[in-house]
Amino acid sequence: MKREAVVLDGIMLLWFVLTALSVMFVVWDIRSTPESPVLKWAFVLITAYIGPLGAFLYVLGCREPLSGLHERYVATRWRQVLGSTMHCVAGDGVGILAGAVIAGLLQLSVMADLTLEYVLGFGFGWTIFQALFMRDTAGGSYWRALASTFVPELLSMNALMGGMIPVMTAAMATVAGSHSPLTLAFWFIMSMALLVGFIVAYPINWWLVAYNLKHGMMTVRPAGGTGIAVDAHADHSVSDGRKAEKSADGVSADHNRAGHGGPSAHTASSGAIALMTLLSFALLALGLAVSYLSGGLQR
Repeated sequence: MKREAVVLDGIMLLWFVLTALSVMFVVWDIRSTPESPVLKWAFVLITAYIGPLGAFLYVLGCREPLSGLHERYVATRWRQVLGSTMHCVAGDGVGILAGAVIAGLLQLSVMADLTLEYVLGFGFGWTIFQALFMRDTAGGSYWRALASTFVPELLSMNALMGGMIPVMTAAMATVAGSHSPLTLAFWFIMSMALLVGFIVAYPINWWLVAYNLKHGMMTVRPAGGTGIAVDAHADHSVSDGRKAEKSADGVSADHNRAGHGGPSAHTASSGAIALMTLLSFALLALGLAVSYLSGGLQR
């Protein structure tokens, strides 16, 4: 048992060293990437959450391969969905981690812990990362942005938590002392849970992007910046070919967003949205069921 603990400690130490190096790389490198400021911050947060895998996703999914190619590079559907999922997990993750820390310090029950994480995660992700930071996509109105982002944020949050819950509860029930945010084990488990939640949330974000309910990657260049135009019909992704209004940081921008404003965008019916909402709650319920059956809900 002691040997297993030593091995786990070594794995965690290596993970956090690699995470620190990965965060430093992304913070330094992303400054020259023509991405929107909010998504730049999201990539930094994601890398802090999931370590070198976050840096890998940044390089593979957003980093401009050659000058002027960012528009074309991020136009593919899977990269658009990566941006959408990453934006969700980055924002929700702040609230989820805050809830987990509070619950750990107060020694709350598992269900109280999960409830607090869900409420804070959804609240921060919806009101701040989605509605506030992306209000320009709703014409600058915060209240309109709140209304338009509620359902997409709900679906994505349900899937994220559905993936996280079994990992968090099972691991913390197994690793002694991991309920306390003062231990490395706590942060390692939360990191692994966010990674699994990211994977589970990715398919539902694919649907949200495809049906014009969430944005994907963007290209934001200073006034006079140049980039290669992208066919709006290519790979079912959109670069609307128009100069966007002032972006969040006040510069003129070209926006590459799957499903936003392009002729190939689809619109989901109310019935399809209702069905996907039920599916998202089913994923959340499944996560709770797996946790219950594994004994993770007992503390």
